[in-house]
Amino acid sequence: MRMGGSLGIVISCALIATANAATAQTSPVVVELFTSQGCAACPPADKVVEQLAGRDDVIALALHVDYWDYIGWADSFGQSQFSARQKNYARNNGRASIYTPQMIIGGLDEVQGSAVMRVMNLIQDHRAKSSASPVHVTLTPDGDGKVMVRAESADALPRAADVQVVRYKDAATVSISGGENAGRQITYHNIVTAWDIIAQWDGLAPFQQLVSSGGDAPLVVIIQEQGQGAILAAARHR
Repeated sequence: MRMGGSLGIVISCALIATANAATAQTSPVVVELFTSQGCAACPPADKVVEQLAGRDDVIALALHVDYWDYIGWADSFGQSQFSARQKNYARNNGRASIYTPQMIIGGLDEVQGSAVMRVMNLIQDHRAKSSASPVHVTLTPDGDGKVMVRAESADALPRAADVQVVRYKDAATVSISGGENAGRQITYHNIVTAWDIIAQWDGLAPFQQLVSSGGDAPLVVIIQEQGQGAILAAARHR
């Protein structure tokens, strides 16, 4: 377990509300935080997600892993699926180990949260990449408890992409009675509850699919190169 803090942010993006309440975004920067209630070094990074939670120009997602559960506290939000996602990123980057808290920015770059200037520089890099992306995503509520996902690309994609639907809980407070954070009460934000691949897409024709809105919970759609590569576009409905 390694120490980290963080920051993550900023892509120039516009949230355009149309008469039919469509959400069109020029791909906010997606920041994934791998965290755990059982990690003493994680609360500073969890606070960063809190700071980012209300922004429209970044989608910060807290993925709680389960591999620290053995040290005395089982993370109430932890899922083995998220531990596996972090391991896949590690393999992509030629590493055999994983740690918390770790951020992955744009599906490509990993950073310790304590390396604030490094995080800021990476966000700036991804701002430029996102503005040049040919892929755009629009989410349109249909008034019947569903959301129409539409993705378009100006060019065929060089690699097939996964269309992913992510759902998260805005916030929850946990009283931790065991492990490294025993005795602490911590409020977590943007807690990912589900991450599903709903389709593969080559970009040759526009993609459209109706998905359940999931009630009042926020819904995020992420277009990412297969194999957990670069995130090409993202949009959020809340």
